[in-house]
Amino acid sequence: MPNPTRLIVCAGIIISLAMGIRHGFGFFLPPMTSEFGWSREVFALALGLQNLIWGATQPITGALADRYGAFRVLLIGAILYSLGLLLMTVSSTGWLLSGSAGLLLGLALSGTTYSVIYGVIGRSVPEHRRSQAMGVAATAGSFGQFIMVPIEQRLIDGYGWVPALLILAVMALAMAPAAFGLREPPRDGHAQGGQSMMAAAREAFAYRSFQLLMVGYFVCGFQVVFIGVHLPSFLKDKGLPADTAAIALALIGLFNIFGTFIAGHLGSRMPKKYLLSAIYALRALSIALFLLMPLTSVSVWIFAASMGFLWLSTVPLTNGVIAQIFGVRHLGMLSGFVFFSHQIGSFLGVWLGGWLYDHMGSYDLVWYISIGLGLVAALANWPVREAPIVRPLAQEA
Repeated sequence: MPNPTRLIVCAGIIISLAMGIRHGFGFFLPPMTSEFGWSREVFALALGLQNLIWGATQPITGALADRYGAFRVLLIGAILYSLGLLLMTVSSTGWLLSGSAGLLLGLALSGTTYSVIYGVIGRSVPEHRRSQAMGVAATAGSFGQFIMVPIEQRLIDGYGWVPALLILAVMALAMAPAAFGLREPPRDGHAQGGQSMMAAAREAFAYRSFQLLMVGYFVCGFQVVFIGVHLPSFLKDKGLPADTAAIALALIGLFNIFGTFIAGHLGSRMPKKYLLSAIYALRALSIALFLLMPLTSVSVWIFAASMGFLWLSTVPLTNGVIAQIFGVRHLGMLSGFVFFSHQIGSFLGVWLGGWLYDHMGSYDLVWYISIGLGLVAALANWPVREAPIVRPLAQEA
């Protein structure tokens, strides 16, 4: 098994870069749509496709990492990430952008983010420390957002969007050497006994608590990707200073460091389902208060800090519940299935934001939908059963 300290450090580097770069994509919307004469829906559709591809392939990359180890999956993901960013620089049509920012970067994110990483953590960290270790890894993604978002804006402002993408492509390659820290002992997936992947998938999808976790994660994806991509344009439309959005996204990343760490810590001591319900309810409240308050830079930053505290705190808790119910043998795959529901929500959040803006001239309706969905997710997580599933003895043999 990988050394736990080295594992967490290398996992942190990978997630920081993968999530940090990705969280700054919204800054490329204004210069690219302006240069190529696109509507916002064209850019939003490409990023929506990215999230959909990311989610649709996550169970596959998770299953491959479960069976053969995460190292090769992470290595290929890092290469695809760099290639996708490079090809974005020559994506002069909506179709080309959907191929680079959508397809390639979606595949890259599938191979470099939480489901793959958490599979290794679940197999390498004792159960009583698992939620906390997952929280530390999620915290790294938050730190990456805090660091990378202002860097991306400054790269665009200082050099232009094309050189900014080239620099980010080089930075993405740093994930490749970090993948060596997550190498696991060779395993022959065909030789392993116990529950098969198909049996594990059928069991999970028939289990009520797994279905409820998928509902909650769908809402999580809708909210965070809509805000992450469209908040800069929303604030620009309202006439706020250009740096308001950059500071807001950085604050989300900063406060998410504390939120994810605390969520992982509390998840080792309290029922995770109640923590998840509280997070979704507080998200709905934060959005409602943001819309009711006079819109100023200060109110935006308060909203960003509150949402940041709740941003990725769902990740270690949701994955911790999955591991607690089903065990860690197929954790990457099962986490990938739940994450697919997250990415369906992400696709709808980013695409619907662009579509409704183009057709209605504002983002108001999407904000209201986000509030309602937050309440739905809070109710959905409350009845989740965290106890290990009871399997027939023949299935365990």
